[in-house]
Amino acid sequence: MGRFREKMNNEFSEDIITDENYKIAYKKVKIIKGFYSHLKVYLIVNVFIIISNLNRDFIGNGFHESGLFEWHTYSTALFWGFGLLAHGLIVFSGDLFFSDKWQQKKVQEFMDKESANNKWE
Repeated sequence: MGRFREKMNNEFSEDIITDENYKIAYKKVKIIKGFYSHLKVYLIVNVFIIISNLNRDFIGNGFHESGLFEWHTYSTALFWGFGLLAHGLIVFSGDLFFSDKWQQKKVQEFMDKESANNKWE
């Protein structure tokens, strides 16, 4: 984000919007947008890699050895796809391991522990 747009956004959010729900929703939308940007880059880069590998192998070796069924042609897409899948699960599944309920419970535990430590002061 450019400096001007970031400054305008910060001024707008500080002056007009103080609602906590808006801030949470804005953060979630930003995370979802990050996933879709990741997906877009994944598609563009991997289509380019696959086409360039197939063209290179086809021009150099002919059709029967074109690299269509070779491991190196699809390996980047496969492993990056695992990462993209993990990113999608994190974004859209709603925190598999550390849910909001878990976070609230941990915050309460720390607050209780802190109040117990400060009881005698």
